[in-house]
Amino acid sequence: MRWALVKVCVAVTTMVVVAFAVPLGLVIKEMARDRAFSNAERQAAAIAPALSITTDRDQLERVVASAGSDDGMAVHIPASDGAKAVDIGRQRAAAKDIATTRNIGRASTTEVPGGSILLQPTALSSGEIAVVEVYVPESEVSNGVGTAWAVLAAVGVALIIGSVAVADRLGVRMVQPAQRLVEGAHELGEGKLGARVPEEGPNELRLAAVAFNSMADQVVQLLANERELAADLSHRLRTPLTVLRLNTASLGDGPAAEQTRAAVAQLEREVDTIIRTAREAKPQTAATVIGAGCDASEVVRERMDFWSALAEDEGRKVRVAGVDRPVRIPVARADLVAALDALLGNVFRHTPEGTAFAVDVHNSEDAVIVLVSDAGPGIVDPEAAMARGKGSGSDGSTGLGLDIVRRLAESTGGDVRIGSSVLGGTEVRIWIQLDGRAPVRRGHRGSVRRRRRGVGASRV
Repeated sequence: MRWALVKVCVAVTTMVVVAFAVPLGLVIKEMARDRAFSNAERQAAAIAPALSITTDRDQLERVVASAGSDDGMAVHIPASDGAKAVDIGRQRAAAKDIATTRNIGRASTTEVPGGSILLQPTALSSGEIAVVEVYVPESEVSNGVGTAWAVLAAVGVALIIGSVAVADRLGVRMVQPAQRLVEGAHELGEGKLGARVPEEGPNELRLAAVAFNSMADQVVQLLANERELAADLSHRLRTPLTVLRLNTASLGDGPAAEQTRAAVAQLEREVDTIIRTAREAKPQTAATVIGAGCDASEVVRERMDFWSALAEDEGRKVRVAGVDRPVRIPVARADLVAALDALLGNVFRHTPEGTAFAVDVHNSEDAVIVLVSDAGPGIVDPEAAMARGKGSGSDGSTGLGLDIVRRLAESTGGDVRIGSSVLGGTEVRIWIQLDGRAPVRRGHRGSVRRRRRGVGASRV
């Protein structure tokens, strides 16, 4: 917008300067010509009194010398009463032009090499017509014209430069508020909820700034309300969790009792984490730092130890692979635990007892793939299951399980895919990028497996 305004002002100012400077330059040139010929007429008029008194050559030469340069003035007296014609000075005009001027009885001009000639008729005492010739060189005709045109050009350039400066200032006054509005929108989109823009500039941009600030205030208020609602809802879970923790104390000793108490303690920690996060004044917008995370192999081993007891009770075969060596990923431990628990919980919730399942960890130079597969009936509509925040609405589904897994993968630049597993059921692939780049669209063992069509509930 700024440069467009400058270009428009340059074009308009240039047209105005040309429209006025060209005619004015022509007028100046004509005025210089008129001035030169007026001087020539004055010189010719200075000879007229002497010609009306005498035609003596010597006297006329003295008069011509006193009136002007001998080289620039000439007098042509015709022959009369037996007297010869007298020509004083250098003749530049053609004889026919002199005769024509004498016949018509009025002044005339004619062009000659290097300038122009003024032919002025003057009556003699004898009644004959003498012609006074005055040479006007071209330099005298154009005297001062070049300087005047240079001044006009300088004034025109100054006007154009001035218009550019004014247009640029006006453009800055219009563009800066728009740029600040764009920067504020980017900051707000990045999660900087304190971003505001000055309410200044042209009226339209000022109104846009007012609307933006009002929108930002409403966004902050809405997020604050949502945080308070999440904190309140999470806080309501503390009472039943307390009762559940007290009840676990009466379970006695044994692996099942210990696992139950550990699960309740972990649930309490998760609820506390949700409450603290919801109460924070600022959203978590910092990018994941590569190198800070957890050991995926350790987390998988721990969670499989937890779920293996339930799997043993239900007669499920369990296989774990790829966890024999450390695998660092840029994901918080709690996030990976939540994602694995969501997927393994789906296996137990949506497959019959006795259904086998497996967890595999594949490590490469730029990514880590975690595969959770089972031998169940599969998923009827994987696309619906992967839709954000969508669930089947049955069997206690909230539609948040796969959202948790997706957020974990996408926080690293990875993704989540659902396909058919080698066990005959569903395979959920979590692609975790190690360098933050966009994920390569490929699946386990070289390609994305086509999902197996079967009957089963949507897993969330």
